[in-house]
Formats: sequence, C-alpha cells, structure tokens
Amino acid sequence: MSLQSPLRRPLPLFPPQLRLEPGGLALMALLIGAALPVFWIGLASLGAAWMTPEYSHGPLIPLISLYLFLRELRDAPLARPARPDRRPGLWVMAGALALALFGNLVRIPDIVTYALILWISGLVLVCMGWARGRRHQLPVLHLVFMLPLPQFLYWKLTIFLQLVSSHLGVAMVELAGIPVFLEGNVIDLGVYKLQVAEACSGLRYLFPILSFSYLFAILYRGPMWHKVVLFLAAAPLTVLMNSFRIGMIALLVNRYGIGQAEGFLHFFEGWVIFGACIAVLFSMAVALQRLTPDPLPMRRAVDLDFGGLSEPAARLGRIAPTRGLGIGALATLGLAVLLWAAPARDATPPARDGFALFPRMAGDWSGAARPLEPEVEAVLAADDYIDITYAAPGMAAPVNFFSAWYARQTEGSGIHSPEVCLPVGGWEVSAIEPAAVSFPGTVYGDFAVNRAVIRNGLSRQLVYYWFEQRGRRMTGDYAAKASVLWDGLTRGRSDGALVRFVTPIGPQESVAAAEARLQGLMAELLPRLPRFIPE
Repeated sequence: MSLQSPLRRPLPLFPPQLRLEPGGLALMALLIGAALPVFWIGLASLGAAWMTPEYSHGPLIPLISLYLFLRELRDAPLARPARPDRRPGLWVMAGALALALFGNLVRIPDIVTYALILWISGLVLVCMGWARGRRHQLPVLHLVFMLPLPQFLYWKLTIFLQLVSSHLGVAMVELAGIPVFLEGNVIDLGVYKLQVAEACSGLRYLFPILSFSYLFAILYRGPMWHKVVLFLAAAPLTVLMNSFRIGMIALLVNRYGIGQAEGFLHFFEGWVIFGACIAVLFSMAVALQRLTPDPLPMRRAVDLDFGGLSEPAARLGRIAPTRGLGIGALATLGLAVLLWAAPARDATPPARDGFALFPRMAGDWSGAARPLEPEVEAVLAADDYIDITYAAPGMAAPVNFFSAWYARQTEGSGIHSPEVCLPVGGWEVSAIEPAAVSFPGTVYGDFAVNRAVIRNGLSRQLVYYWFEQRGRRMTGDYAAKASVLWDGLTRGRSDGALVRFVTPIGPQESVAAAEARLQGLMAELLPRLPRFIPE
C-alpha cells in the first residue's frame, strides 16, 4: 500500500461561474460596435436632451433597467430549453433595423431612439430564446422613460399642464379667501401678476416620477391591480402636487412679495414637491397593503434587495456564440456599412432671402418690425423669423404678419401650432376652423387656412394661420409632420414655416370687415413670400 498522496488536479484560474465565453463576447462586441453608427443620431439627441431640466433624470434610466434585469436573472432558474426559439428575436431586431434605417434617412433622432429600444428587446430574445426572453422585457420597456417626447407632443402636453395647474392653483388661492383672477396662465393677484411658465408645467417632475412609479410597481409585492394603481397614480399625483406648489407660491407672493416666486426658494419648493410625490406613492403602497387579507410590513412590501447581483452580472459574460446572435450581429453590421457607404443626402434647403430683407412697404401698407423677447425667441427656436405690423391710410386697424422658418424640422426643432400658444397668452379661442381663401394670379391660388376669432377680456382678434411646407399649404400640424417625413425621405428636405396674420376686431366692427382688411394685406404680401419661404 502506497503512502504517497494521490495526484490532485490543478485548480482552474477562474471558477466555473466566472469563466467567460470568448466567442459570445466577440459577437457582443461586434454587435455593440456595429450598433453605434446605426443609432448614433439617436444617441447624440439623447445626450442633448439629458442636459435639459425635464430629462435630466435620463442617465439614471439605463442603470435602473440594468438593475431590474440583473434581479430577474438572479431569480430566474439556470436551466434553459434544449433548443430555444431565437427566430422571434431576429424578427424583432430586423424590424428595429428597418425603423432605424428609416429614421436615419429622414434624419429624425426620435425614430432612431425608439428603434434602439426595439433592437435591445430583440437582442434579449435572441440571447435567451422566446420562452424565457419574453419574461425579461419589463426592464427593456423601462428604457422608454429616458426618451424625450416628440416636440409637437411636448408642447401640447406642456401647455395643457400649464393651464390645468393654473386653474387648480387659483382654486387653492380662492379657498384661502384671497381675491384672484386667471387669464390663461397668468394669475392676477391685483398688486402682482404671476405667469405659470413652461418650467412650472410640472413636466420636469412628471417624467422622473413616472419612471419611479414604474420601478415601484415592479418592486411592489402585491396583486397586479395594486401595481397598476401605483403606476397610473403618478400622472394625476404630479399635476395635483404641482398645482399645490403654484398655489403656495401665489399665497406667499400675496403675503411677502414677488421675491417668493424667484431664486432659491422657487427651486427648493420644486424639490420639496418631488419628494412629497415619492412619499405619497409610498403611503399609497402602505394603504393598498392594508386592503390585502395578509398585509406585509412596508419594509417587505417593496423588494429593494440589492444582494446577489454579482453572479448574474458574471453570467452576462457567458453568452453562448449562437447562430441567431451571429445573424443579428451581421445584420446590424450590414446596416452600419450601408449607412457609411451610402452617398450623403443633400439636406440643404434651397437658397432664400432672409426675413431681414422682407419689404416694409407693400402697396399702401407700411410696416415696422420688432424682435421677440429673448425667452420667446429661445422657445421658438426658429432659424429665421419676422414679426412686423402693417398699417395703411383709411384702415380701421393694423394687421400683424408673423412667420417662423425652420431649415430642418427633424432634429429637435420644429413648428408648433398657435392653437397651443394662444391660451397661454391669456387669449381664449372661440373657434378654429379651416376656411377657403383665393388669391388668383399668385402661386398660391386657392388654398385653406386656419381661421380663428380669439378673445382676451373685451378685446377680439381675427387670426389666419397655416403651415407653409415646401410648396404646400397645410392647416393640420399632424399632416405637416407627416409631410416632413415623406419629403425628408423622397426629397431630402424638411424645411418649412408657420405663416400667421392677425388683426384686431374693433368694438363696433364686424368680423367680415376685419377679414377684408386682413385679406387685403395678404394679397400684397403673398406674391413676395416665396423669396423667403422656398417652394
């Protein structure tokens, strides 16, 4: 019998659970490298959006999504089906790449960023197979909260929230017994007037709180209907708390002066409201737990376990080099090469004269231009604009002509309808409807405009406006956006302008008389307009 100890196998350099899969890592590196040029304009747009207050929470969203994904991997069984079905993931990736191609062709970053999320969803399905990958889509869906809203939806939502918050804030002031009057988004306290500006709409709280409530609903341990309630409560809760904030500012201004609406106190009140919304969501979770037969204590009702994430993180390095993953990598690389090799599309709009050269004399009419206020000009974000008021002998009132021109309506800036802005200035829109106008002998001929009669107290004005889109006149902002997509794809152009004419309606004047005056100036200016707004 030998006393020599048996030979022992040398210990591996890395434990089995930490060993990497070189083939899978190589394919993932190829995927990421190929995806960067495909989704680059979307990623650049995200970076710019994250620098604004409304979307400053954006960089946190991918980290939270990764945390949710690692949690699911930690809790998921290691067993995998013998032959996972990766075809649905490839179809999703193919759809995402087609959408990204379209977004790159029309140069609209928002389309490319949505395609990026769809591509990530397909990648998860390819790596894990349909049966298992579909159960890991909630963290991917959470990425939606990092995206900025399209501009036309952003402005509609901003104005809507401004008006709702203004009305609710004024109602709170009235409950305190203080006389107050509301004109649009202007709160009139007599001595002081407060404007509920864009920054006070509540959007900068709404997006992060929606993200938090989504996360909160996932981590909450309770019935599905509890989770739905917690998520859906975020939007109305944010609006109510922001209205409370506006009402409190108005009360403080009424008592202590206008300084209460400015500076650090205004900023601090915003953070207090944000924290209060989070506290209310937690309180709602506690209340919902009390409705269950066997309620959990709060520390267990919300699963905030951060332990044991290192092992699932290590599993990400052991992705197998499957044929599906290879096909996805080659398809992404193929699109990247196609975009790189394709000839650059000439997105430069036709030559035009700047509005600085727009005639101040037109027939019997003479005009005086004025610049917009800096904050209004910043929100407008037009490449060129003109705001000029014309008067003529014998005319009962002047006529204002305004136009804002955009070289590209696809890269963060674009036209939004005056219908959105008018209520914010205190004007009430009695009706906006299409109206046919005719100017024979001009390139315009017969076309339709939006016609509105607006009121502010006893004052009335008649408004004509339309969207001048590369030789077409449009009355609907959605149709104008659709034409930008089509012309960007087929003509490589997305330039366009808003054209607006406004004239006061005198106390004893008929709308027809004001309309004749307004159309008289249009007849003089429209033949000159193509120099400044290319067809």
